[in-house]
Amino acid sequence: MKGVRGAWGVIPARYSSTRLPGKVLCDIAGSPMIEHVWRRVIRARTLEHVLIATDDERIAAVCTRFGANVAMTSRAHISGTDRVAEATAGSGARIVVNIQGDEPLVDPCWIDQLTLALYENPGTAMATLASPIRSPRQETDPGVVKVVFDSEGHALYFSRSLIPYNRNDTRITRYQHIGLYAYRAEFLAQYTRMTPAPSEQAEGLEQLRALHHGHRIRVITVQGESTGIDTAADLNELRARLTRQDT
Repeated sequence: MKGVRGAWGVIPARYSSTRLPGKVLCDIAGSPMIEHVWRRVIRARTLEHVLIATDDERIAAVCTRFGANVAMTSRAHISGTDRVAEATAGSGARIVVNIQGDEPLVDPCWIDQLTLALYENPGTAMATLASPIRSPRQETDPGVVKVVFDSEGHALYFSRSLIPYNRNDTRITRYQHIGLYAYRAEFLAQYTRMTPAPSEQAEGLEQLRALHHGHRIRVITVQGESTGIDTAADLNELRARLTRQDT
C-alpha cells in the first residue's frame, strides 16, 4: 500500500525531559534514540509524510543529519500533542499520527492500524492502541497505564490504577495503553483548545480530556508491549536487550 492521502506521522521531540534530559539524543547501538524511532516510522506503509517536531536546535541538527524532515515549534508547549498540532496546522494533513520520540522499537504495523482505523471509519475522530497485560507487576505499576473499553472498542477510562478492580475474582484480561494516537486533523486542532479535565490533571493522562468532553476514543488491540524510555534504567535495559539479541 502507498501512503494514505493526507496521512502524516509526527514525532514530537523535546530536550528537557524531567527524568532523563536529552533522552531522544541518547545513543542506542550507535545511533540517537530519535533516529531509531524515525527509521521505524518511515517503514509504515500508510503514511504520506513523516515529520519530527521539536523546539530544540540540537535535536533539529541531529535529525537533519540523518535525513529527517524537521519542524521547529514553540518552546511554550506543555505536551507533545500541542507540538504535533502546531507542526501540522495548515499542512493539508487529514489524519495525524502522534508517535512518541522515546519509543525506539515502535512497530510500523501499529502505525498502519491506527491510520486505517480513521481512514476506514469516517466517524472515528481519535484512536489509540492497547495490548493485553501479561505480568502482575505491570498491573500494579502506576507507570503502566491501563485502559478499559466497551463492546465496540471505545475507551471508557484510562488510569494508572488497577482497572477494572476484580472484586469477584473472575477471569479477566486487563489492557495496557500504548501511547500512540491518530487524530483527524480538525479534531486535533479542537482537542488542543479543550479545557483540561480534572481526571486528566489527577491521573496525569492527557487522553482523559477527550472523554471528559464527551468524545469517543477508538481502542485498537495489538500484541506486544510498549518500549517507552522514561528513565536511565529503561535506557540501560534496552541497550542490554539489544546487545543480547546481537550475540
